[in-house]
Amino acid sequence: MNLREAQDGKEYVINSIATNDEELNAFLFSLGCYSGETITVVRHLKGGLVVAIKDGRYNIDNQLAEAIII
Repeated sequence: MNLREAQDGKEYVINSIATNDEELNAFLFSLGCYSGETITVVRHLKGGLVVAIKDGRYNIDNQLAEAIII
């Protein structure tokens, strides 16, 4: 299941990042988004999601959400 299919307010553990783009992987890693880390979907928006990773909240688009496998 990818992050776009997740329920609001529920905490998930990231299993993997499904992308071959090294720049995207580096960006997600800098946010603290990597395998084994917990992530919470705060809210679904029309064009993406608001997620909580560690101590921060981030707005990510649907394409990025689909690359995060939970």
